[in-house]
Amino acid sequence: MARTPSNMLPLGTQAPVFNLFDTISGKHLSLTQLKGTSATVIMFICNHCPFVIHVNPEIVSIANSYAEKGISFIAISSNDVVNYPQDSPENMTIHAKNEAYPFPYLYDETQEIAKAYDAACTPDFYVFDSNLKLAYRGQLDDSRPGNEIALTGNDLRNALDCLIENRDNTTQQKPSIGCNIKWINT
Repeated sequence: MARTPSNMLPLGTQAPVFNLFDTISGKHLSLTQLKGTSATVIMFICNHCPFVIHVNPEIVSIANSYAEKGISFIAISSNDVVNYPQDSPENMTIHAKNEAYPFPYLYDETQEIAKAYDAACTPDFYVFDSNLKLAYRGQLDDSRPGNEIALTGNDLRNALDCLIENRDNTTQQKPSIGCNIKWINT
């Protein structure tokens, strides 16, 4: 299992805009349509990565807990579906239903959005404030498949609480670790 870290996009970066196909609703959705009033969490995930499978229950729990606080959650899969057909849009739809995703699960067919966010791995988390400026990027928490550390979502929860409570996040932001994004060979 490859262990690829996040690239750690600079804090304060404006969220790159997108309009991508949502594999749950069957519609194209834009960042403008989906952004939250307090914050927006953008997650690069996929169906098959063991790191994502490990954190799925916690990201669903966090999304359900924070939605009422004006925080929007958006999942994006950018993997090459020719070489990784388990990550196809059809399988994304099935996966989202099986995991009870309470957020859109968007397909980045061209991988342009993953590149715009400098995403490197799955899962890769980005938290933007109400003005879509990057306030947090990195890991969900210290738990990884097989390391026996409980899944808590502490790092992401802290970043969201800081935005809600309008206080500085003084906690060290650690890169996420996961499978590399499966880039299309050009």
